[in-house]
Amino acid sequence: MGRLCVLGAALLWSSSGLFAKTHLFDVWPEESRGVILGFWRAAFAALVLVPTIRRPRWRAMLIPLTLCFAVMNASFLSAMSLGTAANAIWLQATCPWWVFLFSVILFREPIVRRDLIPLVFGVLGVGTILSFELRGAAGIGALCGLVAGVSYAGVVVLMRQLSREDSPWLVALNHFVAAVVLFPWVAWLGQWPSPVQLAVLACFGIVQMALPYLLMVRALRSISSQEAVAIGMLEPILIPIWAYLIRREVPAWWTIVGAASILVGLFLRYIVWGLLPEAGPSERVQDPGTPLAE
Repeated sequence: MGRLCVLGAALLWSSSGLFAKTHLFDVWPEESRGVILGFWRAAFAALVLVPTIRRPRWRAMLIPLTLCFAVMNASFLSAMSLGTAANAIWLQATCPWWVFLFSVILFREPIVRRDLIPLVFGVLGVGTILSFELRGAAGIGALCGLVAGVSYAGVVVLMRQLSREDSPWLVALNHFVAAVVLFPWVAWLGQWPSPVQLAVLACFGIVQMALPYLLMVRALRSISSQEAVAIGMLEPILIPIWAYLIRREVPAWWTIVGAASILVGLFLRYIVWGLLPEAGPSERVQDPGTPLAE
């Protein structure tokens, strides 16, 4: 169930390419479009989720979580506005490296060997893309994508630590804080949406942001943050498809190679490894003093 929830979240998240690349928002300045989109997306998501809150509870860890979420929200949409959708999502896909480091070093989560398979292939795939993108005109867009990767990793790891809290509370608070942080910038820019744009932005916040985060919080109750990010890396495969349908954006060859590498890792981990027979007693890691289950 946890894996199915992450899969559903990845499918909904991938629609960011559909919303962010629509021609409706071309009238907004390219350099500030990501911040404007980020504010309205977060505001509508929070508005829908607030009535679903049942057990709000204050935890100190909510502070870094909401800040990471706000940074991720603005930096990812800025990267997408300043470059192609494919490059934005693949730069954000550095997330598994940071999740692995945060989980193991800061929170002492155990290392599961089979989860290293998609991580290694993901590193190879993203490394291929970055080696070409950063060699050319990296610019602010590339830096925003890298910041989005680090902040996204912080969101995943911290939500895992808070996974026993009320899911709507966590997701609504994240979006509310993101909207509050971004509002002064949006007000200063003075770019306000038309009724049609507002309707699209409402769908953006509900379908692409609120629903998938509820699914992710539910998933992190039963699977590790490393595994959640590994499955969620199906999202970068789908986002360029939406961008192609809307803008006819064609990913560069190195983006396709990187995507193929990530898919190979996921195939080996969840198809090939999953079909293998379970390890025998001699292959399992046994805690001292704990008998193996029969």
